[in-house]
Amino acid sequence: MTFAEAIRTGFHTINKRLQLVGVQAVLMVVNCISFFVVVGIPLGIAFVIFGLDLTGISNAKDVLGMLASPSGLIMKYLWLVLVVVVFILFYILLITTLGLYVFSGSAGVVGRSILEPSLPFSMKQFFAEAKQFFFPVMWYSLLATVVFLVIAFLLGLSGGGIAALVSAAKSQDSTLALFLGIFFSLVLALLAIAAILVFLAVTVYGIAALYFRRESSWDAFRAACVFLRNRPDAFWLYVLVFAGYVSGSFVVMVISYPFHLIPIIGMIISFPLQLLSYMVQGYLGLVVLAVVFGYYYELEIRNTAAAAGGSAAEMKATGAGSTTPGGTSALQAPRQDGTPPETDEKLEG
Repeated sequence: MTFAEAIRTGFHTINKRLQLVGVQAVLMVVNCISFFVVVGIPLGIAFVIFGLDLTGISNAKDVLGMLASPSGLIMKYLWLVLVVVVFILFYILLITTLGLYVFSGSAGVVGRSILEPSLPFSMKQFFAEAKQFFFPVMWYSLLATVVFLVIAFLLGLSGGGIAALVSAAKSQDSTLALFLGIFFSLVLALLAIAAILVFLAVTVYGIAALYFRRESSWDAFRAACVFLRNRPDAFWLYVLVFAGYVSGSFVVMVISYPFHLIPIIGMIISFPLQLLSYMVQGYLGLVVLAVVFGYYYELEIRNTAAAAGGSAAEMKATGAGSTTPGGTSALQAPRQDGTPPETDEKLEG
């Protein structure tokens, strides 16, 4: 599969299932409403008790006057501050859970559409995929978060080492220190960009491995690393579509931002424009996901099935085309809900 075929297939997959973009738009509206309900109301009560006049909240002096002695306010209304913090944490947990649930359903629908391109979209299928794929995605997200924190920690150590080296060189020669600072800063910036791109590529391909193989989070992450090591072109495909996603999002932001500067009309149309911008970004993100899923399936799952002596369709139908546990789980996982597990055992026998 060429890059052009993978990108074209990704657009075709999402264009036939544009309802996923609508689901993401509904998620954004729910997030906004829940913010005002879960966070806005407690904050409003806190502002009233703190003595802030909400009618003049646009005046920065009121806010600065209230924050002139924050320690005294916190000690006086400690219980209220704790309640507000709890509500904020609850809101973050709520939107994170909803986001993972919607992403799990979207990724499941995209993966199912790769296996069965003629299958139409339905909310029943979306909820079924989300229910089945939510916890694997959650554990995988936690693993990816830990890996990202390790990468950020290593980059921070490198930055600290560079700062110490530049400080030591500055005591000897300011010109040398300036050169070393610029040189190592550029090197560190390039390393950070490369590390982030590799991390994102492994994470997204790992989600594809998680869906098609139904392995554990660590096994899926490791399988993605092995896949990218054996298929460097898959990494460059992700870099290409990710660059397209960033470029498209930037263009949408540039087009919508000037409307926010219009005095009265801008405030009225800002929310619809923000919603439209979010929908465009969601559409591009789904296309990136579909491209990665399709490319991984064609090069890893279908080719593995063909090398084992059977087509990918036969492997998906029988679940017995591979002699390895990883290959079997890869093609048994996306089984239709109506197919009982005993069918595979009879066919294998």
